[in-house]
Amino acid sequence: MSRASKVTLALTTAATAGIVYFVHWSQEADRAAMHAGVERDVERQRIKQERQAEFEMQRRLEEEYRKIQTVSDSVNDSSEGGKNIGQRT
Repeated sequence: MSRASKVTLALTTAATAGIVYFVHWSQEADRAAMHAGVERDVERQRIKQERQAEFEMQRRLEEEYRKIQTVSDSVNDSSEGGKNIGQRT
């Protein structure tokens, strides 16, 4: 084999190995990025479920408290003689 053919073979082999390595590295990076997206989605869903559970608990507590005590709007309450709180006369 001539020297030119050996150099050509070595260069093409090195280029092919480099391309294969780059494609493998790129696929691993894409896979890691996709997995990170899945982890973020799972975390968002967990937070959403926690907030929903907290909201439901607060709603149930409000219902219980409304059964136990009466709630009135103090700004629109007619027992104040029709005057708004903080209004100067």
